[in-house]
Amino acid sequence: MTLEMGLWRADGSQLTRLSPTAIGLEKQLEDYIEADPLLLGERLLIIGRQVPTIHGGFIDLLAVDSDGVVHVLELKRDKTPRDVVAQTLDYGSWVAGLDRTNIVEVFERHRPGVAFDEAFTEYFGVDSTPEELNSTQVFTIVAASVDAATERIVRFLNETFDVPLNVVFFRHFHDNGASYLARTWLVSEKAEAVPGAAAKSRTREPWNGRDWYVSFGAEPGRREWEDARTYGFVSAGGGEWYSKSLRNLPPGARIFACIPKRGYVGVGTVTGPVVRFSDAVVPVQGQPARLVDLPLAGTYQHHEGGDTDEAAEYIVPVEWEATVPVAQAIWRRGLFANQNSACKLSKQFTIDTVTQALGIAHQV
Repeated sequence: MTLEMGLWRADGSQLTRLSPTAIGLEKQLEDYIEADPLLLGERLLIIGRQVPTIHGGFIDLLAVDSDGVVHVLELKRDKTPRDVVAQTLDYGSWVAGLDRTNIVEVFERHRPGVAFDEAFTEYFGVDSTPEELNSTQVFTIVAASVDAATERIVRFLNETFDVPLNVVFFRHFHDNGASYLARTWLVSEKAEAVPGAAAKSRTREPWNGRDWYVSFGAEPGRREWEDARTYGFVSAGGGEWYSKSLRNLPPGARIFACIPKRGYVGVGTVTGPVVRFSDAVVPVQGQPARLVDLPLAGTYQHHEGGDTDEAAEYIVPVEWEATVPVAQAIWRRGLFANQNSACKLSKQFTIDTVTQALGIAHQV
C-alpha cells in the first residue's frame, strides 16, 4: 500500500485538511538536507555533494554519522522505482570499496582547506574520529512521494534480506502564506548494517609501525615535563595500569608525548627499554648519571602504593627531536588522545599536525 501523509489545521473544533504540493520540492531537498542533515532524523556530517563515481554517475549526497558509518543519500527526482533503487545500490557498492583515505579525500574536495578529523570532532562534539570509517554503509532514497513499486522493492530488500536501504519522503504544505515540510520513513524499523572483517581492515587508518602516542601525566611536584624534556625520558607509575603500557615501547620507536588536557609537547625516539625510576641512568653532558641524583622538579614517588614494583614510577629513555614548554603545548580539535600511557599512533592528521607545528621535516 502506497504511503500518504496528511496535515490538518485545527480551528477550534473544525479541522481543515491542507493539500500537499511537490512543485519544485525535489530540486530543493538536496539543498535542505545539506543545510540541515537533521531533517533525516539523525546527526550527519555531509562529506560530499554530487560525488563522481568511477562508473560515471554522481552521488547526490554522501554523509557520515558519529560511528563512522557512511550514508549514501540519493534523490528520486524523476527516476523510475527500479532505476532509483538500482542506482542507489550501485552507488553503495562503489562506496563500500572506499578506504579511509578515499573518504577523507572526498570530504577535502567538498570542503577545501578543512581537515576531516577536525571537522568531525567539532561537529559531533567528540574527542577523536572513530577507529573505523566506512566499515558499513546505509542507503537512503529521498523523495517527495513514494509509489507502490518502490515500496515493494525497498521493503523486500530491507525486511527480507536486512539490506540497510530505506526511503524517506517529504511533502510540502502551504497554509495562509506559511510553508511546512513533513517527513516520514517507509520502513520504521531500519535494518542495521554489519561490517565484515575485510571492511574493518580497509577502513582503519594503517599504522606505520613506528609512531606511538605517550600520555605524560604531568603533576606539579610529582611528575614534571621540564624534567623529562631536559634529561630525555617519559614516565608513568602509581599502579600497574599506568606503567604497563610503557613496556610496549620498543627501542627505535618514535613517540609523540602529550600532556592530558594541555596538548602535545614533544617528539622523540626511544633509546632503551623501560626501567624503574630508581634504577634509571641517563646521559648528562655525554656522561651517564643516575636520574635520582639529578636536580629534578618532581619526586616521582607514589606513597599510596608504598615502594612496591607495581606502584613504582617507570621511565623510558628518549632522545628528543623537538619539544616545547607546557605553555606552548600543541592542541586543536581532531588530534588523537588516549587514556593509556602508551599506544600505537595511526592518526595521520595528528602526526602531520604535531610534526609541522614542531618544525620536524616530513618522513616517509
